[in-house]
Amino acid sequence: MQSVDEDKKKTLKRSRSFNCNMPLTDSSVTATVDDCNLFPVEEIVQYPLPGYVAPTSISFSPDDSIITYLLSPDHTLNRRVFAYDVKTGKQELFFSPPDGGLDEGNISPEEKLRRERLRERGLGVTRYEWVKSSTKKKEIMVPLPAGIYLQDFSCSNPELKLPSVPCSPIIDPHLSPDGTMVAYVRDSELHVLNLLNNESKQLTYGANGNSLTHGLAEYIAQEEMDRKTGYWWSLDSKFIAFTQVDSSELPLFRIMHQGKSSVGSDAQEDHAYPFAGATNVKVRLGVVSAAGGPITWMDLLCGGSDQANNEEEYLARVHWMLGNNLTAQILNRSHSKLKILKFDIKTGQRKTILVEEVGAWVSLHDCFTPLDKGVTRFSGGFIWASEKTGFRHLYLYDANATCLGPLTEGDWMVEQIAGVNEAAGFVYFTGTLDGPLESNLYCAKLFPYGNNPLEPPVRLTHSKGKHMVVLDHHMRTFVDIHDSLNSPPRVLICSLEDGSIITPLYEQFTIPRFKRLQLEPPQLVKIQADDGTALYGALYKPDVTRFGPPPYKTLINVYGGPSVQLVSDSWINTVDMKAQFLRSQGILVWKMDNRGTARRGLKFEGSLKYKAGQIDADDQLTGAEWLIKQGLAKAGHIGLYGWSYGGYLSAMTLARFPDVFRCAVSGAPVTSWDGYDTFYTEKYMGLPSENPSGYEKSSVMHHVHKMKGRLLIVHGMIDENVHFRHTARLVNALVAAGKSYELLIFPDERHMPRRHRDRIYMEERIWDFIERSL
Repeated sequence: MQSVDEDKKKTLKRSRSFNCNMPLTDSSVTATVDDCNLFPVEEIVQYPLPGYVAPTSISFSPDDSIITYLLSPDHTLNRRVFAYDVKTGKQELFFSPPDGGLDEGNISPEEKLRRERLRERGLGVTRYEWVKSSTKKKEIMVPLPAGIYLQDFSCSNPELKLPSVPCSPIIDPHLSPDGTMVAYVRDSELHVLNLLNNESKQLTYGANGNSLTHGLAEYIAQEEMDRKTGYWWSLDSKFIAFTQVDSSELPLFRIMHQGKSSVGSDAQEDHAYPFAGATNVKVRLGVVSAAGGPITWMDLLCGGSDQANNEEEYLARVHWMLGNNLTAQILNRSHSKLKILKFDIKTGQRKTILVEEVGAWVSLHDCFTPLDKGVTRFSGGFIWASEKTGFRHLYLYDANATCLGPLTEGDWMVEQIAGVNEAAGFVYFTGTLDGPLESNLYCAKLFPYGNNPLEPPVRLTHSKGKHMVVLDHHMRTFVDIHDSLNSPPRVLICSLEDGSIITPLYEQFTIPRFKRLQLEPPQLVKIQADDGTALYGALYKPDVTRFGPPPYKTLINVYGGPSVQLVSDSWINTVDMKAQFLRSQGILVWKMDNRGTARRGLKFEGSLKYKAGQIDADDQLTGAEWLIKQGLAKAGHIGLYGWSYGGYLSAMTLARFPDVFRCAVSGAPVTSWDGYDTFYTEKYMGLPSENPSGYEKSSVMHHVHKMKGRLLIVHGMIDENVHFRHTARLVNALVAAGKSYELLIFPDERHMPRRHRDRIYMEERIWDFIERSL
C-alpha cells in the first residue's frame, strides 16, 4: 500500500504532464487548479458521465399506479430500484440488494461474457421485472448473483425465491405473462420455478454445456442480432418456445490468458467463434409445456452451412401471437431475404406469411407487433416495418398476412414502436421525421384506409434533442427521457393525448463536475461528401482566450461503421470526456458520420456494401480537408482516434492518406475482415470466397506500406469479440514493411478495458502519444 504522500506526488507529477508547469510542492495544488484550469486525465474514465446519474430501466406497474426505475443515489454505477407513486408523487427506495448486489467479482464467467455482449457496466441491480398477478399485490422479480428475489411493495424485506451457486448460476430469468412462474437457464438447460409452490422443474435434457445448449442465445445472436435470449413464453403462460444450439461443427478458437501466473485450463478459454466464410452453429426451435413433458420441434433448422445461398441461416426473432401461434423471423446467409414463418406448435408444421427483400441488405428490427388486444377486424394481424422505400416505415397486415398499406411514409425513418392502442386506432413510435440528429415520439392512425391520403404523424415530444419513451398500459400517459446538447437527461411524465408535461419525475439543475471542468457543447455542422451527400459533424473548439485563434492541432474521433451514429443533438456528445479533455489541452476535436453509418436511410447506409475501409475513409478525408479549408486545422497536424470499427477506420485512414494524417490511435481494431464473425462481416462484405479482392482491399495490411505517420495500437489480449490476433497480424505486416509502431496491450482485458486502473493508464499513454505525435 502506498503512502498518501506518494499518491499526492504521483497526482502532481501527472498534473505537470498536462501543460501545468508548477513547482512540485504541496502548496501548488490550489494554484494548479485555479491557474491552469486543470482537467485531470482521470475525468475521462469516470462513470457515470456528468449528468447521467438519472433513472434507467423505467417501468409502469401492471395497474399503472407506480413507476419504478434504477438509480444510483451516490452517483456511482451501483444501482437500486426506486418507486414513484403516481397519485401522491412520493418517491422512495423500493429494493436494495441484501448483499450489495452484483459486482464484477461475484458473477460467473458465463455472466461476465453476457455483460460484454450487453455492453453492461451497471452494478448492484441491473434488471428487474414486474410480477403481473391477478391479485392486488404489487411486487417485482429481481435477479442477482445470489439468486432470484421477489420484493412486495408492502413489505420491507425481499424474499429469496431461488438461490444461485457460483458453479451453477441462474442465467436469463424471465417471468411468465401471468406472473405465476419464472423460467431460467441453469447448466445449459431450461427450467421453470413455480412461484405458488416454490417448486422448480427441468424442462429440457441432453445439453452438455459445451457444444449443445437449450434456451440460450448463441454468440452471434447476442453480439450481432440484438437477440439476448434463447426462449420465449407463450401469451397464456402454458408453453415455452426455446432454441437448441449445436456448435459441435465449429472449430474452437482458444484464447490464452497470458497475464496469469498459472497455466492450464484456468488460463485459457475456448470459443465456438464462426469466422467469415465458415460454418455457423445449428439452431433448432422447440416448444415445451411449462408443466414439462415432450418437446415438439418446429420444421426448422438454421445454420450449419457455409453457403451464400442458404435460405435459412439465422433465427433472428421469435414471437407468440394470438391463439398460441408461434412466429419466427429467418434470415438467409447473404442477408438479402428475410422470411416470417408461422408454426403449428402441435405438429411443428410451418407456413411462410411474409418475405422481405430490399436494397443492399435486410436489417433486423423489433417493430413486428401482433394485433390482439382489441376486438377489431384486424385482430390476428400485425404491424411490420420495411425499408422497401429506402427508409424504414410501418405497414399494416391483416390476419391473412395481406399487406393493407403503409401507416407512415417519407424520407425519414421509424426507429421503434412504443405502443399500440387498438381500440382507439393509434400507433405510437419514435422516429426521425424532424431530422436525423433528433429522435421524437409520434402518433399515427392505425387504420387510415379509404379514399383519403395518408395523414402525417403527430409529434408528441416538444423539446429538441433525443427522446426515449415508456408508455403506460392504459395508453394515457408516457414517461419521456429527454436530453440534448444543452440539457442533461431529465425524466418527465407526459400526457399521451398531446404530449403536455404532467409532472417532472427527475430533473438536474446543477452538475458539479460539468461546471468545475467548464465543459461546452460541441458545434454541429453540415458538410458535403464528394457526391453531394450531406454529412453531419461536431466541432469541439479550444478556448480562444487560452490558446489563441485557429488553426489548431486536430484529432478526429472516428467510428464510421454500420448501425452507429456519433453526431446527434444529445448530451452524450457534450459529456464526451475524451473530446473535452483534448479541447482543454488546446486540441480541436472533430467527429463526423460518414456514409455507411446509422439513421440516414438504406441508400446512405448501404453505401458501405463491399466498400469497408474505402468510402468511409474517403469521407473522413473530406472532413479533414474541410477543416483545413475553414482554417480550423493545421495541415500536417491532424490525427485520428477510434475503437473497434473506429480502430479499424483510424488505422486504415492513416495508411491510405499518408500525406494528410500524422498519427492514429487504433483501439481493438479489426484489421482483416476474414478474421471477424460471419453475420456482421458477410452482411457488408459478402463471403470471402465470392469477394476476394474486396476483402484484400479492405484489410489494413494491404495499405501499411504507404504509411508515414505514427500508429499506436491498443488491445486487450483476451478480447473474445475482436481477437488480439487482428493486432498480431497487423504487427507482422508493419514489421515486413519496415514501419514503426507503438503497442499498448492489456493481458487481462477484453474488448474495452473495465478496470479503473487500466483505463487511467490507457488514457495517460494515449495522451502521451498524441502530445508527442501531433
